Amino acid sequence: MPTIRPSSDLRNKYNEISEFCHKYSEPVYITKNGQGDLAVMSIETFEKLVGKYELYKLLDEGMEEMKLNKTRPFRDALNDIQKGLSE
Repeated sequence: MPTIRPSSDLRNKYNEISEFCHKYSEPVYITKNGQGDLAVMSIETFEKLVGKYELYKLLDEGMEEMKLNKTRPFRDALNDIQKGLSE
């Protein structure tokens, strides 16, 4: 279940929110006038989330390349990498 806090808690209970975000690696949802406004999370959690997004994007690009037959054998790609390392 998400943790939901009013915006006044950012000002009055910042340390408590920060500790929660670091301890549980989850966002805290902040409301303003009873409506959802922000999601607050630790830098570590944010970086993991962005990393997952970037990985999924690369996987999607790869799947699209496969559909369009824009691929080449793994051995050829590996040989090119090894050539580049030896130069």
